[in-house]
Amino acid sequence: MRRGFTLLEVMVVMFIVGLLATLVAPSIVGRADDARRTKAIADMKGIEQALNLYRLDSGGYPTTEQGLEALVHRPERPPVPRAWNPNGYLERVPLDPWGHAYVYLAADSGYTLRSLGADGVEGGDGTFADLDSRDF
Repeated sequence: MRRGFTLLEVMVVMFIVGLLATLVAPSIVGRADDARRTKAIADMKGIEQALNLYRLDSGGYPTTEQGLEALVHRPERPPVPRAWNPNGYLERVPLDPWGHAYVYLAADSGYTLRSLGADGVEGGDGTFADLDSRDF
């Protein structure tokens, strides 16, 4: 005699699985956004360290025109650094966790380093909020 599950037993199991999914899914979805934000902050701290090493070697931060690419390849446009690590300061210029380029702007006394968040547009709230390296 073959034994199997009845339709009622299968429906009860499906109901329980569905109920568990509706309870667990929101907490998992929110964690992905937190993880992306944490990754962006870690990336920006790494970029800041590379910028500080570049400044120690060259006497200043890269210009806005040179950008973060100056941390990967020796800049050709002025001001060319007086000393530059032959291995570079970063392996490559990273993208933020949402796939957008980090925004780097040089200033007289330093720089601004930002991620434009999930939407890739300046401003926003929640997951669309910009991240600025000066805030952490």
